[in-house]
Amino acid sequence: MRHRKNTVKLGRSAAGRKALLSSLVANFIEEQRIRTTLPKAKQARTLAEKMVTLAKRGTLPARRQALAVLRHRDHVRKLFETIGPQYKDRAGGYTRIVRLGRRGSDGSEMALLEWVDLAAVDKRRKPKADEPAQTEPAEGAEPKKDG
Repeated sequence: MRHRKNTVKLGRSAAGRKALLSSLVANFIEEQRIRTTLPKAKQARTLAEKMVTLAKRGTLPARRQALAVLRHRDHVRKLFETIGPQYKDRAGGYTRIVRLGRRGSDGSEMALLEWVDLAAVDKRRKPKADEPAQTEPAEGAEPKKDG
């Protein structure tokens, strides 16, 4: 019986599970959306929301706790400088899971894990003709003059 057993093992040892979830959340912070299997997305969501709660505190001990879990200084910096302040007025529910259907190779249920309020830029999408390009000239370079 599974009474009061909350750990989803994901077919891994405790150390492997910890490393997997740390990597998933670190990549989630970097990319702002990740595509993974549904059970992994559900577990990564809980850890990501705990990291946002730490980022909302903004204290040095909270930063150290996040660094102990994520193990990447640049991801922790992004979490505390951009993502945490974005959700300062929100009480919870920082992420959403969108089901994508089954994977063709093995039939695993796939899901997309993404932030709720952050406007993520899709790197694969080409800008429309009426949208300005987001490329900026290099520093020190002068704009071209016609004529």
